[in-house]
Amino acid sequence: MLPPLDRLKQAHVLIVGDVMLDRYWYGAVDRISPEAPVPVVRVTREEERLGGCANVAFNVVTLGAQASLLSVLGDDDNGKRLSQLVASSGIQAHWGRDAQLQTTVKLRIIGRQQQLLRADFENEPQSEVLASQSQLFASLLGQHQAVLFSDYGKGGLTHVADMIAQARAAKLPVLIDPKGSDYSRYAGATVITPNRAELQQVIGRWQDESSLAEKAQNLRQALGLEALLLTRSEEGMSLFDAQGVSHVPALAREVFDVTGAGDTVIATLASLLASGLSLRDALPWANKAGGVVVGKFGTAGVSYQELSA
Repeated sequence: MLPPLDRLKQAHVLIVGDVMLDRYWYGAVDRISPEAPVPVVRVTREEERLGGCANVAFNVVTLGAQASLLSVLGDDDNGKRLSQLVASSGIQAHWGRDAQLQTTVKLRIIGRQQQLLRADFENEPQSEVLASQSQLFASLLGQHQAVLFSDYGKGGLTHVADMIAQARAAKLPVLIDPKGSDYSRYAGATVITPNRAELQQVIGRWQDESSLAEKAQNLRQALGLEALLLTRSEEGMSLFDAQGVSHVPALAREVFDVTGAGDTVIATLASLLASGLSLRDALPWANKAGGVVVGKFGTAGVSYQELSA
C-alpha cells in the first residue's frame, strides 16, 4: 500500500551526484538545408529544466517527499541558472563551486515533437571540490532517511565508495543509479538500478531468464548488495534479492518519451524507502511511476495524486 501523503512529506532523501541543465529548443521544420542534408529548425520556443541528479531531486519533491541535493556547479551563467531553478523547485541545495568547471548543459533541439539533435557541453570538477563535498555529506546524513547516488559519469562521484560506507554505518538505505562497466565502487549499497544496456556492460549478455538470474545474483553477492533492480523498458522490472526474483510487468500505455524515466523510478524507490516501505513493497509503485512519466515529454516528475490514482 502507498504510504499516506502526510508520512511521505516527513521522508527526507539526500541526493548526491552530477547535476546538469536540460535546455530545449522547440521549432518548426519546413525545409531541408541547402548546405547539407539536414532539417532546418526555426526555433520558436526555449525551455530549461533540471537535469541529471537535479531531476532526481525534482522527482522526489514532486512526489511529496523532501529532497536535499549535494553536487558541484561551475561558476558560470549556466550554473547560476541551474541554481535558480533548483531553489524555485523546493529542493534544499548544498553546492560546491568550481571556477574551472563548465556546468553541464544538454541542449536538445525538437522539431515536430521529435528530438532531432542533442549537443552536450561539459567537463569534470576538480578533486579538491569533490573532497570538500565528502565532508559536507557526512554532516548531512543525520537529517535524512535515505541516500541516493545518481551517477552520470561526469566526475561528481569520485568518492562514492567512502560515502556509501558512511551512509551504511549510519544505517541508511543507499540507492545507486550506476554508470560504467566497473561496479566495484558501489559495493555495500542497498540497491543499484541499472537498465538492460548498463547491466550487459558488466555481466555480459544473457541467454534466458535463468541465465540472467544467475548472473545478476552473482553480481549482487559479489558486491554485497541487498538487491539489484533491473529496469527493462517494455519488459517491466526485475528485482533480484536474497529471496529470489520479483518481476513486475510494464504498464500498458503509449510511450511518448523515455528521457528521465530511470530518474523517476529510483526517486520513487528512495522516497518510499525513506517513508518506511520495504524494497519489495515499493517496487510496484516505482514501476507505476516509470509508466506514468514515459507518457510525458522530456524530464518530468510524477505527483502523489498521479501515483495513487
